[in-house]
Amino acid sequence: MALDHGISPETLDVAKKLLAEGGKITALHIYEMPSGTVGVYLDEEVVRASFEAAREKMHEKLADHPEVEPVIKKGHPARSIVDYAAGSDIDCIVIGSHKPGLRDFLLGSTAARVMRFASCSVHVRR
Repeated sequence: MALDHGISPETLDVAKKLLAEGGKITALHIYEMPSGTVGVYLDEEVVRASFEAAREKMHEKLADHPEVEPVIKKGHPARSIVDYAAGSDIDCIVIGSHKPGLRDFLLGSTAARVMRFASCSVHVRR
């Protein structure tokens, strides 16, 4: 669940349509830690506050969906999504993808990387 793109409600609708009887939906957001030289200049409290703000935003987005389990993890987005799915017996990942630019075609977007490495089905919503 990307908190900074407007596609989350659409991907949640897709997940609900794909949900099998007795299944559950987990909304996973990966908080990407500041990397490299940026991380050196950020106070630990600033990073913690930013993580908590992401958690609050996720809960706000899911306020009308009590049946959806919110999960927030720290890490690299694509790798963390794939690892979480593998370790949590996930049958299908529903992921949103914004319109790709040239860089995405050459390097691969998060959705493309998840599709490439996930061991379960992946449904991409553009």
